[in-house]
Amino acid sequence: MLKRFKALIQFLGFYPNMLLENVKGLVWYFEDLKSLKKQIESKNKNEFPFGKKYPVLNEKFSTSGIASGHYFHQDLLIAQRIFQNQPVNHVDIASRVDGFVAHVASFRKIEVFDIRSLPDYIYNVKFIQADLMHLDQNLIHYTDSISCLHVIEHFGLGRYNDPIDIDGHLKGLENIYQILKPGGRFYFSTPIGHQRIEFNAHRVFSIKYLLELFNTKYDIIHFSYVDDKGDLFRNVAFTDSEIEQNFGCVFGCGIFEMIKK
Repeated sequence: MLKRFKALIQFLGFYPNMLLENVKGLVWYFEDLKSLKKQIESKNKNEFPFGKKYPVLNEKFSTSGIASGHYFHQDLLIAQRIFQNQPVNHVDIASRVDGFVAHVASFRKIEVFDIRSLPDYIYNVKFIQADLMHLDQNLIHYTDSISCLHVIEHFGLGRYNDPIDIDGHLKGLENIYQILKPGGRFYFSTPIGHQRIEFNAHRVFSIKYLLELFNTKYDIIHFSYVDDKGDLFRNVAFTDSEIEQNFGCVFGCGIFEMIKK
């Protein structure tokens, strides 16, 4: 009940934790401001006159960054794998532009297909707006390397103005298979846990279901996962118990590197 109430008030734009942090932050904000003004007066330092007030109240005791979670680990891991494997061409299906795509574009060219638009020009990124639930026949056997990170779970749920389609994920995966050349590599990630739809955010896939989809079409050469705490476990083996338990995840992230048979 408490979680539902918290979700409701956040939906209405009210974030109690942020409010409390900001109220506490005001105390040291004014203390620091007073201290700075005293230094200016005592040292007659006038090079930087005060402009508008711009209080940042929740970062005084924060860490230097967040090196955990689905996107951080998958984006870095798969970019590293692509760098090591050096494909002739690499195509990405709708992964995060300000994460994975930017990582790859820092060292090579990358083509991005997405149902959403991308109005900005990015060096080393060729963008094509397309609905990957429908395949352009010119794309069959188009590339030797393809990625789709934390994306397929959305296909057919309407979140990104895509058409509602209960089989959207299946159509997307089949079209990716068609785009990839035999012997090419497919880098894939998606939420893992007990299988369900959390409408309209995403699907969550069981490991068993994913293996049934992939085993006849691909050789899985690496599997890693991010657990519910946001920690990465690299290149782990499939066992019957881990498959059955989805590696202990309720909402984890499975990360596959596969070669098309």
